[in-house]
Amino acid sequence: MILETERLYLREMNQCDLKSLCKILQDEETMTAYEGAFSDSEAQEWLDRQIFRYEKWGFGLWAVILKQTNEMIGQCGLTMQPWKDKEVLEIGYLFARLYWHKGYAIEAAAACKKYAFEELKADEVCSIIRDTNTASQNVAIKNGMVIVDTWTKHYRGVDMPHFRYVAYL
Repeated sequence: MILETERLYLREMNQCDLKSLCKILQDEETMTAYEGAFSDSEAQEWLDRQIFRYEKWGFGLWAVILKQTNEMIGQCGLTMQPWKDKEVLEIGYLFARLYWHKGYAIEAAAACKKYAFEELKADEVCSIIRDTNTASQNVAIKNGMVIVDTWTKHYRGVDMPHFRYVAYL
């Protein structure tokens, strides 16, 4: 276990989590900000990328486990992301639709922000969010972040404007 909150714990994902991960990554509505659901191979690549991040940096997107049921309900964690001409430390989160609007994303994201400042000694942490993703923007705001700049990313053949929300130590 990496982190624990009142209702959740976060741990590294492993190959056994692929089925739960696919429930998230292969849901069309959940993946709207990514221009659609992922294929089996894209989901496996996503999982492999997290495992590589754990090895490289000691962090990545972690499995979010609901204590009450011991099931994986989403993923939340820290990653290094390209932003314009640099890399930034980002809090990312993506939850199964059944668990939206229950406060789990902010609970996990707040724990990740604390981890970034206290364990990684970061001076700032951000969340990079597509301009159309109001729910994720609200999580960032509730996590004490403010918009500092914008950038258009090109992903899956689409130009996607993004906001960078930042919290400072």
